Amino acid sequence: MLKYFAEESKDATPIVPLKKSQLNQWLKKQPSSAVSWVEQTGFKAKPGDHCLVPDKKGKIDCVLVGIGPDAPLWDFASLPAKLPEQAYFLDGKLTKKVATAAALGWALATYRFDRYKKSEKAFPTLIWPGACDRAAVERTAVSTFLIRDLINTPAADMGPEQLARAAETLADEFDASFSVIVGDNLLAQNYPSIHAVGRAAAQAPRLIDIAWGRKKDPKLTLVGKGVCFDSGGLDLKPAAAMRIMKKDMGGAAHVLGLARMIMAAGLPVRLRVLIPAVENSVSGDAMRPLDVITSRSGKTIEIGHTDAEGRVVLSDALTEAISEKPDLIVDCATLTGAARVALGPEIPVLFSNDDALAREAVACGEKEGDPLWQLPLWEGYRRMIDSNVADICNDSSSPYGGAITAGLFLKEFVGDKTPWIHLDLMGWNTASRPGRPEGGEAMGLRALFELVSTRFKGGK
Repeated sequence: MLKYFAEESKDATPIVPLKKSQLNQWLKKQPSSAVSWVEQTGFKAKPGDHCLVPDKKGKIDCVLVGIGPDAPLWDFASLPAKLPEQAYFLDGKLTKKVATAAALGWALATYRFDRYKKSEKAFPTLIWPGACDRAAVERTAVSTFLIRDLINTPAADMGPEQLARAAETLADEFDASFSVIVGDNLLAQNYPSIHAVGRAAAQAPRLIDIAWGRKKDPKLTLVGKGVCFDSGGLDLKPAAAMRIMKKDMGGAAHVLGLARMIMAAGLPVRLRVLIPAVENSVSGDAMRPLDVITSRSGKTIEIGHTDAEGRVVLSDALTEAISEKPDLIVDCATLTGAARVALGPEIPVLFSNDDALAREAVACGEKEGDPLWQLPLWEGYRRMIDSNVADICNDSSSPYGGAITAGLFLKEFVGDKTPWIHLDLMGWNTASRPGRPEGGEAMGLRALFELVSTRFKGGK
């Protein structure tokens, strides 16, 4: 399933992972020529650095790679783009954790988005490390690639219709049920908020619905914001802010990727995935500032700003999600610029109506090297989204605390009884790093999978 891996090779070159504290001990066992070479290259086993050590004939005898004190996911991710295109294997006795992280780092570094621009350059091949959890590497890498591909695809080729097809393809892969409510049928079936946001676009809005698992198992519902392009609506974004808005369906991509990991692992859950898929466009039928929408829950929403549309479409999906009283709801959304101002582009903001659940999720992120950071659902800010004419306004009256007020808006449609996590994430690498190319990115995926697999133990 993963391209740049092999079962075995007689000619594979060893890769020797070394912490800084291990380098001198390794050098003591090497011939003087190797010691001299390593010293002259300045290799100090700094995490992510590497050194090609030649043999007496000038061929590569081994590759040294510096690794940090923890599982070296991104340290190994630096190698595929730098090593000659040949086969390699990991040398030495590696723990399952380190071998798995090394293989996953290698896999993630071989990702390319090549739908529109092909590359003839190949990557080197890694022999599967014997100690690694191969199934975990494959499901994590393939699910990450799915998320990246969905986000990276331009809106012209990833509108609500194409997003629904991608979801249906995933459902078919795992024999899950799939249904979709499209266009005016949203009104007929009482999803008015989704319809209001998406009705101005050429492609009709829709609600994507996937179900998988045994009815007797605990219920887990994933909700993802699927705004396939966000112009801002009538409150039009400036050009610079609109440039990467193809990524505004990043929440939908994340729940599809997480769903794929859950189904591939066979976790004992009754899974449901809900994605309100729309494009926030401008036309004569676009929703207007100060329009009032009666949502699926019956709560009325005043549209204070048409560019705060994500929380509006999520309101109907979350109302449907709690109707089944699941054991856990997780929603993912590229929701606010305020979250990026607070934590930068690389750390998703986490909100929850259950502090113990939030702490568990943050701990899972720390364990997986996939950080999440909790912000408070501070009820004192609820007044900022009061409306004089409706139950709630989708836009805060204050320039402060925007991520929190967006979380409070969503909480109105979830309540306190159903355990709920909301991730406000960037879904985009602003610059390339080893294993993480510029463009669409999975953020919090491994943390959420660890949370779900810990809470609902079992699977393959």
